[in-house]
Amino acid sequence: MIDATKLAEMMQQAQELQDNLQRELAQKTVVGEAGGGMVRVVVNGMLEVKSVKIEKAAIDPNDPTLLEDLIRAAVGQALQKAEEARMEQTRSMAGGLGIPGL
Repeated sequence: MIDATKLAEMMQQAQELQDNLQRELAQKTVVGEAGGGMVRVVVNGMLEVKSVKIEKAAIDPNDPTLLEDLIRAAVGQALQKAEEARMEQTRSMAGGLGIPGL
């Protein structure tokens, strides 16, 4: 038989864990770069783009495709790093709960 009190406690702990995880991920940032750092994108652990920096040297009015590719590459790298950070943080926080796969 399932103890309703224990189940409620477990649900509360899970909610607290999720809230803490989201707070920490919102504070964690990673940087993606392309073109030797000519384009830099900062993303937080919630996968929100926080800033984009583009060096003047990366802006060629005759070749907008180059800048587009650099931005795409920097964003892709930042998102990949952020996802890795999310997984690491989730494993770290939930590891003690004995959840399979974490």
